[in-house]
Amino acid sequence: MVSSPEMKGDSWIRALLGLGFWIQGLRGMPWMAVTYFLKDGLKVDPSKIQLLQNSANLPMVAKPLYGILSDAVYIKGQHRIPYIAIGALLQAVSWLALAILTPSSIFTISLYLLLGNFGASIVEVANDAIVAETGKQPSSSGVIQSFVSMASSAGGIIGNLLGGVAVARFAPQSMFLLFALLLSLQFFITLTIHESSLNLPKNKNEEGMRKQFSDLVLALRKPEIAYSIGWFFASYAIIPALTGTMFFYQTQYLKIETSVLGISKVFGQVALLLWSAIYSKKLKSVPPRRLISMIQATMAVFMVSDALFVKQFYQKMGVPDSVYVVVFSGFLEVLFFFKILPFSVLMAQLCPPGCEGSLMAFVMSAVALAFIVSGYLGVALASIVGVTGNEFFGLSRGLLIQAACTLLPLFWSSYIYDDTKSKVKSKKEE
Repeated sequence: MVSSPEMKGDSWIRALLGLGFWIQGLRGMPWMAVTYFLKDGLKVDPSKIQLLQNSANLPMVAKPLYGILSDAVYIKGQHRIPYIAIGALLQAVSWLALAILTPSSIFTISLYLLLGNFGASIVEVANDAIVAETGKQPSSSGVIQSFVSMASSAGGIIGNLLGGVAVARFAPQSMFLLFALLLSLQFFITLTIHESSLNLPKNKNEEGMRKQFSDLVLALRKPEIAYSIGWFFASYAIIPALTGTMFFYQTQYLKIETSVLGISKVFGQVALLLWSAIYSKKLKSVPPRRLISMIQATMAVFMVSDALFVKQFYQKMGVPDSVYVVVFSGFLEVLFFFKILPFSVLMAQLCPPGCEGSLMAFVMSAVALAFIVSGYLGVALASIVGVTGNEFFGLSRGLLIQAACTLLPLFWSSYIYDDTKSKVKSKKEE
């Protein structure tokens, strides 16, 4: 039987996106090494580590610009593949520099991490645009999003498992080098693929970037898009992140081994992988507003559980700290990302043709900015409750404040677009 061009295009898309999202999922491995390098090698305190890691995400905020470039500026007749190759190359250069040059200055390390995240953001924008373009087909709605989410989770499982084991046995530079080699492999493989083989929609715009920017603005003026993105941004930004503080609490105070933390992250990635499969099979028909609100409430419950953990509630019940860290902490870490899958499906359905890359890039830049704001708020909260690298007395109070902040967005969840009401209205009118 001869395969149709559409089937061949779908196979190439899955191969390209599967590789791209799998490698991006592996980023947990070098970033775990970065955390331990800063903590043990350079003796950086938790607040500075959290500030550095959040500031390194600043290139992600400029994703709309990369999206407009990708939508409007074609390189040799292609506007997705070249950007994936460029982004992979920039990442490879940054991690290779960290591996070979071994900088001891926090400023220099920050520059290399900024370059790496700049490349990662370009790759993610191009990949997200392909996902959005493919996902607009009724037969592919939700399917391709679940596929790439599973690929990313699979990469996360392998990356965190390797990271948890390798960080105790090898120098961080070895992990930087390994990831740089994988990115180089992605770069060369991407160069062998031509965009015409993907059978993507032809949206080439002769009016260029100005028209793409105008289309993005028009899309953002639609209430169902603007209000949904506004809520999604606030639902992350309003939560003061205490990830750096919890990391120091687990490693400095509880003396949790690196292998346990690695297994914890693996458990989280497995949960994310299962979530992608379950969503694709069972939950696509659930209204986005209801599903996202349920996830938000569940996040708050797990934060209260963390406060009980710090108060040694579970330890008194006979639950070892390592078991709690693996199961509950691992799950909470990825629970933050559960909302992205149903929200990306919603945005793909609402996105006007021709500006998929721009709109999805804007959404992900809003998420990146929200995480940065969340990180800065977390540093401020840790200072207010009196938590330092060696003092954790106020941590449980900080976690309860975090949980309360997580519940606040539920009071205005009506801003998330829900087409079930419009369908009911249209049926009544008929």
